[in-house]
Amino acid sequence: MKRLSWALSLLISLLGTTVIAEEMAIQEHQHKPAQTFDRKTALDTSQSAIGNQLEEYHFFTSLGEKKKLGDYRGKPLVISLIYTSCFHICPTTTKHLDKVIGKAQSVLGEDSFNVVTIGFDSANDTADAMRIFAKQQSVNEDNWDFLASDKETIIQLSKQLGFQFFPSPNGFDHLVQTTLLDKHGVVNRQVYGIQFQTPHLVEPLKQLVFGEKADQSLFQQITDKVRLFCTVYDPYSDSYKFDYSIFVGLFIGLTIGGLMIILFIREWRYSKAERNK
Repeated sequence: MKRLSWALSLLISLLGTTVIAEEMAIQEHQHKPAQTFDRKTALDTSQSAIGNQLEEYHFFTSLGEKKKLGDYRGKPLVISLIYTSCFHICPTTTKHLDKVIGKAQSVLGEDSFNVVTIGFDSANDTADAMRIFAKQQSVNEDNWDFLASDKETIIQLSKQLGFQFFPSPNGFDHLVQTTLLDKHGVVNRQVYGIQFQTPHLVEPLKQLVFGEKADQSLFQQITDKVRLFCTVYDPYSDSYKFDYSIFVGLFIGLTIGGLMIILFIREWRYSKAERNK
């Protein structure tokens, strides 16, 4: 009987210890602080995404049409992530991006690159919500799509883009980030800020658009190189324009230099002939 009583006491003690341990674990989990937004961490994560080759992802456009990321390959792609219930930052960012895109198209060509705005609040950013958001921001460019997708797609895409977002009492905390992909779907540049400076996006976009292409003729390659160097930013008007004065000045300089060389050679030959008489 003593052995049985001792065994029962030991079993009760072990069960009690297990219950206490479980209660402590539950309490610790309940009091564990939720992951919060940290700007430095978010910035480091964003920068570490440069060079990532994006996988294939599927979306719905604001018109309800199916679209996949691969459909945008072959041209540079600008990606902006927003959530439609945002009242200030996301609308302001989108309107500013619209202005910068217009300036880029005026010198690079309207069909030279694509733009997508993706809603990362998958529970609310439906195709219809994205359509309303685009209309509210007055964005109607042909090469700009507003996309919606499911939660898992958004999570995986955000990881590859280095984009972090966390729920907050005011909606979401996140870095204001615009991502530039090259024609192969590789992250090329991150641009930050609600109203970033125009060259921060257009300069790397210009390099990608005018970059040498395998199927280009020699004439096309030379033309694109000229356009690359002659497309310059004017800070006074905050716009881009073609400025051929560099090549005109170079041409004039080379012409004058050539004439000087010709005159020098003629004079040298004349002097040599006079000495040989």
